[in-house]
Amino acid sequence: MMRYGLLILVLLLLPTQGLAQERRITDATGREVSVPERVERVFAAGPPASLFVFALAPENLLGWTRTPRPDEAALLPKEYAALPTVGRLTGRGGSANLEAVMALAPDLIVDVGSTAPTYRDLAARVQSQSGIPTVLLNGRFDATAETFRVLGELLGRPERGEELAVWTEQQIEAIRAGIAKVSPEQRPRVYYARGPAGLETALSGSINIEVLDLLGVINVAGDGLGQGGLASVSMEQLLAWDPEMVLTVDPHFAQQAPRDLLWRQVKAVREGKLYLAPRAPFPWIDFPPGPNRLIGLPWLASLLYPDIFPAEELEEKVKGFYRLFYHREPTTQEIHALLRSARETDLVR
Repeated sequence: MMRYGLLILVLLLLPTQGLAQERRITDATGREVSVPERVERVFAAGPPASLFVFALAPENLLGWTRTPRPDEAALLPKEYAALPTVGRLTGRGGSANLEAVMALAPDLIVDVGSTAPTYRDLAARVQSQSGIPTVLLNGRFDATAETFRVLGELLGRPERGEELAVWTEQQIEAIRAGIAKVSPEQRPRVYYARGPAGLETALSGSINIEVLDLLGVINVAGDGLGQGGLASVSMEQLLAWDPEMVLTVDPHFAQQAPRDLLWRQVKAVREGKLYLAPRAPFPWIDFPPGPNRLIGLPWLASLLYPDIFPAEELEEKVKGFYRLFYHREPTTQEIHALLRSARETDLVR
């Protein structure tokens, strides 16, 4: 059986009078879509899609789903930091309407994420109402390499797609090989705190916590609440779980928790093992769950298993990732600032 990505190969050329040729492709949901032979203008339906398109072919991206903050823009090439804000069609907080999207005259709408029937039907509806070819690609972390290959074919950049896919596979395999050396009893118990209060979390198996799942940690909420998506928890539950490490992507929570009397009863917070994932130009762990998570993987590995993944090697990994995926290599000072921000919570113990 061929993987869906291989089905991106042309199945049918449709010559038309006065129009460019089209290709019939099959997306990750099994939908057949007629796509222009030449794709130059891409509307990314949500944040993960925008990062995939930006990494692979930034010149094709019509704009960002939201305006980059100054600290984010500073780590992007100027011409891409200045792209317009076009909103999003999918996910929570959808802010673009089809009329505005159609006015941008994209050749293609790309979404990356869940391929469940709800999102498949949404892609079909967007295409039907707009008349713009719309494809949905697999957003699961273990499908990242394949999605780059598919997108490379779609955008006429197969070599670039292959380059990003191979890098992704090599990095993930290196992490898995290292993790295999760690016995289950040596793996830390971790809580992933979302939101300004830190009382929303992701359960094992959630797309938001795939990086932690790959690293083999014990997700205390997963143990306590089961598998699935997102869940709200209480301080009583957290105190009972008493994780060894707390990871967050919310800077407000990261600054407030070490000062909070209840949170200071949690072992990880009390011992300074509350870490804020770096966020510029895009968060390293989540928000969105896209290829930005690839650099969060070695960063977290160096925190969780320093004997296997030395922190000294992280700087070069960050440089290489930013150069390849974000088209701008950060300076040593910028990297130090990114990594320092992850440990700012140490300063308020």
